[in-house]
Amino acid sequence: MVYKGILYFIIMLISFSIHAQTIDKFNIQDSLDLKTNKQLHFKVKQLIIPSVLIGYGIIGIGNDQLESFNSQIREEVREDIDKKFTIDDFSQYVPLASVYALDAFGIKGKNNFRDKTIILATSYLIMGIAVNSFKHTFKVERPDGSSMNSFPSGHTATAFMGAELLYQEYKDTSIWYGISGYLVAAGTGAFRMYNNKHWLTDVVAGAGIGILSTKAAYWLYPTVNNLLSSKKNNTNKKTVFIPYYDGKQVGFGLVSAF
Repeated sequence: MVYKGILYFIIMLISFSIHAQTIDKFNIQDSLDLKTNKQLHFKVKQLIIPSVLIGYGIIGIGNDQLESFNSQIREEVREDIDKKFTIDDFSQYVPLASVYALDAFGIKGKNNFRDKTIILATSYLIMGIAVNSFKHTFKVERPDGSSMNSFPSGHTATAFMGAELLYQEYKDTSIWYGISGYLVAAGTGAFRMYNNKHWLTDVVAGAGIGILSTKAAYWLYPTVNNLLSSKKNNTNKKTVFIPYYDGKQVGFGLVSAF
């Protein structure tokens, strides 16, 4: 069945992404060593997987063959639908929540609460800007005809952003944490298609945006941290990033206390 093929296709991409990062002999540079204040080194090859995913989604918008494949998948999915399952509204946050849940249970990740929260907030900001910019630029109609903001999938982007964060934080503890996060993210994307809310190209591009957003947040962390920890700032000043999602838009708030 075409629908089963979708799941295999997505899982294959996720597995390839994890494998590609695992075999990188310099993968220790993928995240920060905060204890030694090491600067994160940008590597072009880290862009390959998310770029391929995002590129596939963008090319699919104007490609007759890929659009035909989108329609074929949609028709196959619609034949099997008895009722909708809104689990994707919640599963998108599971990988993110797992990062803090594991820490709460005493399983420490690579970074402390403050540092990974800053990374998360930066990821949310990048992902939110990218997703909403693409939605307003391409104006792709959803499969169910409900709106013109189908591309890319924000739910999928959120899920994969969290999955990449989970992977980066806990890959040295156990790679299975990251794999589990990616499987949940893939399931979120599959349910977006099952619920007739997104095309395959939307989901694939959303996955790429989510992964890239978290990678970029780790690359930018030294700069962001320096800004927050600047000696010019009042030593009693505290700054907290608060990400939000209102059902339509993703963003973050900045709260400062003196």
